[in-house]
Amino acid sequence: MITVSNLAIQFGKRVLYKDVNIKFTNGNIYGVIGANGAGKSTLLKAISGELEPNKGTVELGPGERLSVLDQDHFKYDAFNVLDTVLMGHQPLWENMKEREALYSKDEMTEAEGNRAADLELKFAEMDGWNAESDAAQMLSNLGIKEDMHYKQMSELSNSEKVRVMLAKALFGNPDNLLLDEPTNDLDLDTVQWLETYLSNVEQTVLVVSHDRHFLDAVSTQTVDIDFGKVTVFSGNYSFWYESSQLALRQAQNQRQKAEEKRKELEEFIRRFSANVAKSKQTTSRKKMLEKLNVEEIRPSSRKYPGIIFQMEREPGNQILEVEGLKAVDTDGTVLFDNVNFNVEKGEKVVFLSHNPKAMTALFEIINGNRQADAGTYKWGVTITTAYLPLDNTEFFDSDMNLVDWLSQFGAGNEVQMKGYLGRMLFSGEEVLKKVNVLSGGEKMRCMIARMQLKNANCIILDTPTNHLDLESIQAFNNNLVGFKGNVLFSSHDHEFIQTVANRIIELTPKGTIDKLMQYDDYIYDEQLKAQRAKMYE
Repeated sequence: MITVSNLAIQFGKRVLYKDVNIKFTNGNIYGVIGANGAGKSTLLKAISGELEPNKGTVELGPGERLSVLDQDHFKYDAFNVLDTVLMGHQPLWENMKEREALYSKDEMTEAEGNRAADLELKFAEMDGWNAESDAAQMLSNLGIKEDMHYKQMSELSNSEKVRVMLAKALFGNPDNLLLDEPTNDLDLDTVQWLETYLSNVEQTVLVVSHDRHFLDAVSTQTVDIDFGKVTVFSGNYSFWYESSQLALRQAQNQRQKAEEKRKELEEFIRRFSANVAKSKQTTSRKKMLEKLNVEEIRPSSRKYPGIIFQMEREPGNQILEVEGLKAVDTDGTVLFDNVNFNVEKGEKVVFLSHNPKAMTALFEIINGNRQADAGTYKWGVTITTAYLPLDNTEFFDSDMNLVDWLSQFGAGNEVQMKGYLGRMLFSGEEVLKKVNVLSGGEKMRCMIARMQLKNANCIILDTPTNHLDLESIQAFNNNLVGFKGNVLFSSHDHEFIQTVANRIIELTPKGTIDKLMQYDDYIYDEQLKAQRAKMYE
């Protein structure tokens, strides 16, 4: 349990929030949401003690332990992998080190012997004899194989370090757990494991994430940072989003009577509750909607970008034909081989692979930016494309302002360019910012504005949700669902894939798995799981 009392945080004159009084209780997982800069990560830092609040206190239950997903991936480079995980349970780790120091002595004094006996008792109480095997199992569950457990952390890749940091945070069943973007750099299978793991915990958990499916799958409550306040709502992210949109529509309809509003809200709660009860998601195991009431539903102050893709030309029947395509990485690794497919009109295809470089290689090849190691591709004569690459660095190596930068990529006057930028939430003097000082999220919004200028009938997206906040992801997602042209994309956002894709092509070193089906059906099909495993052997 975590009790936050009269918490206030501000930086200079900017007040993030004040008078925060919340009790986070055992058995609940709180999904923390808010616009970029609202203070989501700051709240977790204040709770963990990493950041001193301007006012207020944070208290844990008596004798409880708090664990935090560490964001510093170089902090443990001097330690091996297994020891790093064990350090997640600090009392146990300190016990182990002190016992080790005492037992390394040739002789112990009587006092030291008594101390060793006390340590042994506490060691057993903390289940210390199973600690190493439990830590090893946690690592294996997160994709860190046994042959890596005694490597130095400095030898690991960044994505491997992320997994070790997550194992460290989860190790030893802490009473309270703070997770800031825990699914970053995890593959989809590992995210599924984490969803299942968290669905069975009885601790108090706070999660910040831009992965909507993950939030929906694990959250029983939503912590919304908005209007300079921190408010807890029953339900997961989807409930919060749909209810806030309903409340916004109601607020815009001034003539609607209060009683009609109430009935509409009550009907919404009833329908949502019924859907959750039927859901396969882990939240269906929890009574997350027990305390829902109409008064909780209100509009959000969030601003959603206007992501609107329109086709200038209707596509013909021939979209893209790929034959015998192969790509090899610079180190000789075969990314994919013998790739054959035809894209049909209206198809929205998600490309998957255990190696994310495979999708990038495919997109770079079909956009003419990279030579294939074998095979051919051919676009239909009516097809126009707009491409969102994974790496956009070269586009922003300039001191141009946003208006001039965007003007390079399409016809139109300054007012029209400002209109496109305005859709992407750049307003006033912001459009005169230099593009080389933009944040990752701002660069992504500029790249999306650039794509909109093309009015293409085929959109190609390499991991489009990177650096975007939940509002931008939601707007992007909503528009692609209704887009009449073709979409070819890769993503690690489960909800994005499930709602957009109607065809799945998995790229492997031994060819492709190509299915016209929903993403959920694809990943949970046991026969397909076995087939996929063989393709990577």
